[in-house]
Amino acid sequence: MIKLLFGGESSDKGVTSFQAFAIAISGRVGTGNIAGVAAAIAMGGPGAIFWMWIIAFLGSASAFIEATLGQMFKEVKDGQYRGGPAFYIEKGLGIKWYAILFAIATILSTAFFLPGVQSNSIAISVENAFDVPVWITGLVICVFLALIIFGGVKRIGKVAQIVVPFMAAAYIIMAIIIMALNITEIPGVIKLIVTSAFNADATFGGIFGMAISWGIKRGIYSNEAGQGTAPHAAAAAEVSHPVKQGLVQAFSVYVDTLFICTATAFMILFTGQYNVVNPEGGFLVENLPGVTYGPEFTQFAISSHFPNFGAGFIAISLAFFAFTTIMAYYYIAETNLSYLQGHQNKKWPVFVLRVLILVATFYGTIRTAELAWTLGDIGVGMMAWLNMIAIILLRKPAMAALKDYVDQRKKGLDPTFNSKSLDIKNIKVWDKID
Repeated sequence: MIKLLFGGESSDKGVTSFQAFAIAISGRVGTGNIAGVAAAIAMGGPGAIFWMWIIAFLGSASAFIEATLGQMFKEVKDGQYRGGPAFYIEKGLGIKWYAILFAIATILSTAFFLPGVQSNSIAISVENAFDVPVWITGLVICVFLALIIFGGVKRIGKVAQIVVPFMAAAYIIMAIIIMALNITEIPGVIKLIVTSAFNADATFGGIFGMAISWGIKRGIYSNEAGQGTAPHAAAAAEVSHPVKQGLVQAFSVYVDTLFICTATAFMILFTGQYNVVNPEGGFLVENLPGVTYGPEFTQFAISSHFPNFGAGFIAISLAFFAFTTIMAYYYIAETNLSYLQGHQNKKWPVFVLRVLILVATFYGTIRTAELAWTLGDIGVGMMAWLNMIAIILLRKPAMAALKDYVDQRKKGLDPTFNSKSLDIKNIKVWDKID
């Protein structure tokens, strides 16, 4: 799977496999990995982390299918590969109205509901670290975002492939340092997570259901598996077989949840810098009086070992994580707008979309975190329900492609996709390649 990350080359129509991975991981890795993990612990206790792990293993399967379908049913629009749930719903299921419904829901979600979650977390962490007013942070985010999104999809891919590895590596290195400083406590933390997950811990026994609920909720929000967002990036890749991107995108779920979310959780739990809310009122654990859940948990965790460093480090990390996620949201919204336009290729709807996402991003910075997360959950729910129904109905062509890929690998071949041999209809790009 790792080898597939660096396979394939870019073309006039598509990006490299690694660039597609970077765009997708920039969408998956965001506020959910820092503030979302903190929220899961605050509302569901340490056991919520176990259920985040479980949803990662289940989610990788749905990520594989949706990314493979995104590649199979992609099209060339405006001289670039475009694909995603709207495309495979129309071409694979033949239900045009359902495809239009998904495209509209996705544009609303990624251009209006979701950007505010990311910008809000950036603004809060920057204010906490550097005492910068949230509206100033909002303006700075919007200026940089405008410079990138007005540069088009290719620029998004180039920025993502540079920023994503850097930000992920820096964050994981910090987590490894914290783990090394607390290495004797690793067994105890793992035991706390597992016992809390199964109602076996005395402190958190009363919130067993909350652990499952919040672990699954924030796990899905973080890794985005099954939501229908990653197939847009997967479709943009120039590969010889759709399954190659399916496997790459499945791997990105593990990177997001098992690596980065776990890194956040361990930093928080090692240092004890967290609160756990009692559903009946008050707190089950209150190690940080007066601190609401969010990026502050992680900022305090790092500061407990490196005074005066944690707040700034998390603010900068979160700025990278969340900003690249907003970039990915724009790419997804533009792809679905392209689908709705068909062959018309009008410029003004794209301009309106860019203005909308800039306004939503700024608005998110000046609103409360609770409102931002509520809007984000609405956006995730809209896309996830529509997409999961579609990929369940389209699982057969995806699994046929997987069997074809495995058979070719067993013969020692570098798999290439032949749509005619698999009798899969309406995949125009691959018909031409064949």
